[in-house]
Amino acid sequence: MAGLLTSTAPQRQKDANPAPRNARPGRGPGTVRAFRATPFTYATLIVVAAVLTAPLVFVASIALSSDATVNTNSFTLFPTQFHWENFSRVFSTELPMGRFLINSAIISLCSVAGQMLSSGLVGYAFARLRAPGKNALFLIVIATMMIPTQITMIPQFILFRDLGWVNTYLPLIIPNFFSNAFNVFLVRQFVSRLPSQLDEAAMVDGLGFFGIYRRIMLPMLWPVLIAIGIFTLTHTWGDFMGPLIYLNDESKMPLSLGIQYITSTSGAGQAPPWNLVMVGSVLLAVPMIIVYYLGQKYLYEMDISGGSAGVK
Repeated sequence: MAGLLTSTAPQRQKDANPAPRNARPGRGPGTVRAFRATPFTYATLIVVAAVLTAPLVFVASIALSSDATVNTNSFTLFPTQFHWENFSRVFSTELPMGRFLINSAIISLCSVAGQMLSSGLVGYAFARLRAPGKNALFLIVIATMMIPTQITMIPQFILFRDLGWVNTYLPLIIPNFFSNAFNVFLVRQFVSRLPSQLDEAAMVDGLGFFGIYRRIMLPMLWPVLIAIGIFTLTHTWGDFMGPLIYLNDESKMPLSLGIQYITSTSGAGQAPPWNLVMVGSVLLAVPMIIVYYLGQKYLYEMDISGGSAGVK
């Protein structure tokens, strides 16, 4: 009798919780079904990719065109001519295109270093330091993202003019050493999801704020810091308004501003050398494509929704 009771009890318990009618074997209630691409999915992606790639193909087509094609304005979407010498001709114009490239590299790399240094420290401080009014101050920092850039343009120019920084690289580089609200937010969200026991264990070992940041947090912050560097490089490499406002000497202009000056090399009544202008545009776009290709894994690892990528 006892054996019969013990054998029927599990059967009754199993019958009390019947399986769902549409349940499939090997799949629990919380299992997420993997997405399976269909031919329609691939067709949609191909169409979207073609639409997004068409302007780049048109730029390359114009860059490889001859001067006769430019004068007759008979451009085609896909390249029919391949004048590769245009990429060397652009450096033999009246404008110092090589110097423009060097200026862009100087401004962009210094700005990237400033943003990575300041954003990491400020974001870590907002995430870990205990101070009265810290959250209110963070809300004020985030609120600055709603201020349009055009509002602060004139006060900033007056400030930099009084400091004697006009016609130098300083107005384009120094503000990046004070971070910005978006980058601070990224670092704070990333750090706030890292285990605080790491900081506490380091404090027990006698490390201070900067020691914890340099030895413990900085190695784990590389994904988000590199992502910030990519965002900053993209902005400063293609920035046109900033150099237009603060730089006067041609020898100090970056490539983004120098490309516009290529249109002034044409004679009266002649069409601007659009093929050389597009060559400059290619030189401006290709480095960003390479940077995004090489840094895409860091953009993925940043994962601020999970915040655990740095612990992997």
